[in-house]
This record gives sequence, C-alpha cells and structure tokens, in this order.
Amino acid sequence: MTRVDTAGRQRGRRAALQMLYQMEVGRTGAFEAIATYWPSREPDEDLEEPLREFANGLVRGTTSRVEEIDTILRAHAQNWRIERMAVIDRLVLRLAVFEMLADPETPARVIINEAIELARMYTGDEAVAFVNGVLDAVRKELNRD
Repeated sequence: MTRVDTAGRQRGRRAALQMLYQMEVGRTGAFEAIATYWPSREPDEDLEEPLREFANGLVRGTTSRVEEIDTILRAHAQNWRIERMAVIDRLVLRLAVFEMLADPETPARVIINEAIELARMYTGDEAVAFVNGVLDAVRKELNRD
C-alpha cells in the first residue's frame, strides 16, 4: 500500500469505510463502488491521488480477503455471528483486520485506534467497546504489536 501521512490515512480509511458501506447496502462490487464514490464527493471532501489509492486499496483488499477476514472475526467475536453484527461494526472490523493482515508497517495499535474512531464516528459507544475487544483479540492471534 502507498505510504501517506497520518491525517490523510484517517481520511482514506473513512472513504474506504463509506465505499464498503455502499457495496454492502447497494449490493455492488468493489469496482463499481470505487468508480461511483469519487465523482460524488464535494470539492472540499476530495482526496489527493495517493490517498485515493490508499482508500481504494483498502476496499479492494478487504473485499478480496473477506472470507479469510470473517473466519478470523468468527473466532474472536464471541456470541456474535458476522451476519448479525450491525453493518458498520462488521465493516469497521473487516477493514481493520485486513489492514493488520496486509500492512505490517502500521502498528496494530494505530489500526485499532483508527477503527475505534470510525466506530465512534459512525455508530456509538457500545460499538467502540465491541470493536476494541474483538480487534485486540485479533491482534494477539496475529502476534501484532
């Protein structure tokens, strides 16, 4: 994945989550979600090309490894079936697990903190604790610092 600044990566993760949500709710594929997402942005919401590529890479990577990611999540989301999770919670978890699997250069604590912020921004406090607990268990399994 392309290296970009921290604040930009936050915005890229937010865009990736929005595209994943568009895919989930609209039942579209990654290509269509990416192609329709960027033209719909307001000029002040636009991201520079490296950030777009970061976000697009998160979307493509998450969707290409969803079965592997869901297997990991099932092992750590005690008493929760993936299908029964709130859509945003599920997508935040998938996005973070993908990043832990695919980007060893980014510390797991950073990925988890970013996921917590996304959960806080788009859902609520209950989701924050849930996301934190599941991702910390995943971090331990993957032996990530």
